[in-house]
Amino acid sequence: MSEALLDVRNLSVDFHTARGTVHAVKNVSWSVNRGETLAILGESGSGKSVSASAVMNILDMPPAQIVGGEILFEGQDLLKISYETHRALNGKKIAMIFQDPLSHLNPVYTVGWQIVEMMTAHGRPADKALQRALELIGRVGIADPEQALHKYPHQFSGGQRQRLMIAMALMLKPDILIADEPTTALDVTIQAEVLALLKELQLETGMAMVLITHDLGVVAEIADRVVVMSKGEIVEQGTPREVYHNAQHPYTRQLIGAAPGKGEIKLLETAAPVLLETKKLCKTYGEFTALKDVSLVLHRGQTLAVVGESGSGKSTLARAILRLENPDSGEALWKGQDLIGMNARELLGVRRQIQMVFQDPTQSLNPRMSVYQLISEGWDIHPIMPDHAQRRERVAELLLQVGLEPDHAQRYPHQFSGGQRQRIAIARALALEPELIICDEAVSALDVSIQAQVIALLEEVRARLGISFLFIAHDLGVVRDFADTVIVMKAGEIVERGPTRQIFEAPQHDYTRRLLAANLDPDPDIQAQRRLAGAHP
Repeated sequence: MSEALLDVRNLSVDFHTARGTVHAVKNVSWSVNRGETLAILGESGSGKSVSASAVMNILDMPPAQIVGGEILFEGQDLLKISYETHRALNGKKIAMIFQDPLSHLNPVYTVGWQIVEMMTAHGRPADKALQRALELIGRVGIADPEQALHKYPHQFSGGQRQRLMIAMALMLKPDILIADEPTTALDVTIQAEVLALLKELQLETGMAMVLITHDLGVVAEIADRVVVMSKGEIVEQGTPREVYHNAQHPYTRQLIGAAPGKGEIKLLETAAPVLLETKKLCKTYGEFTALKDVSLVLHRGQTLAVVGESGSGKSTLARAILRLENPDSGEALWKGQDLIGMNARELLGVRRQIQMVFQDPTQSLNPRMSVYQLISEGWDIHPIMPDHAQRRERVAELLLQVGLEPDHAQRYPHQFSGGQRQRIAIARALALEPELIICDEAVSALDVSIQAQVIALLEEVRARLGISFLFIAHDLGVVRDFADTVIVMKAGEIVERGPTRQIFEAPQHDYTRRLLAANLDPDPDIQAQRRLAGAHP
């Protein structure tokens, strides 16, 4: 094999914190060749993003410190060159796209200005930069590139913003593209399109790709080799097929075992009474129709999943049921009473019975409140359980129920990982002993093993307490494992509904079949067969 384009050797990175030194990356070695895709697979905290940030020289130092190793690009050690030399390489030779494009696009500048700056900052003429920007914006599938140049980041969808980040990264035709969780929060069809676009651009330019991910389906679809990281160390490496079918390390086997979509499909039981029923709910925003005649029935103890792409109306439906949005017409009957016509006092009583877990716990949990305050807040609002000793005992019970420790009650949200914060949000929802929990993409951004643990927790809560779930998701593997009934939404309408087995094994609508075809399988052999058969777009 020829000399690697990028060769990371024995890299070690520490973080110095008030609680001591954290060894984030320990003696890590990996390499990538021109035209090759290397996937770095692992969960939050495994060190995969820290390694990539070290390559780009974008670690915050302090608290970070590179304590050992080499990062060789075309034989040159990037750890020994000046900041100015490294900055000249970034974007021009080595480019990076991030998980959350909204956090990395400046909200006060147009996307055109930001994309063009990629070239002008490296001394290229503005007219050539503009021409290249127009070419790439069209190339990544954004309609009307000239008009798109004058828009701001918030005027694009998540998938479009990720495409714009790809265009920005490719402006200077880099030799290496580092993609850090580029498709985690995207719909399955958008994810498939983004991955196909990356592969196509790679074939055209011959660039190397380093793909950081926790998604085995993404690895199966796009990677040539895979490195598995856990707790700052590489525990396994090989081709995706070797790693999936012949995993040697317990951690790798745990990741593969936690991959969704491989469990038994649950059977629908409809003997229970109806808890929630919507009739012809409609909601428009100007000329945009968010909901059009949406009708559904949810029974006690049932898990009803709502799937569809961004903009299909899933979240608007949830917000309409909760009266966070007022629908234009239709009914939402809770135990036979219309939620839409209730006044504020009547709604307050119902809100105790219906709780919601949002997609991003960082935004839904008040950072100034301790875990104890967050979980117990509902008891002040409703007001119940006045005894503070009893409250402390109940908070401890709830934390244990969701897999956390009672002494976590005195901590604050920022002191937890994303998966732990979502568990706190679930404990908060359970505190009022609701009859229905609405989960809006509640597990979409979690690592596969954390996701599996949260789904197991929700399943255990459903079995023990008889709670119903309205489960909004775009991850079809999770839906297959958790739900007993599925509704498929497109452009504000329900296009298909039925038991989970029917939807997954005998879909009737073309749109449902397209969603299922775009869903990636973690088994590289199955994914390869689907690709050859043309099932994957």
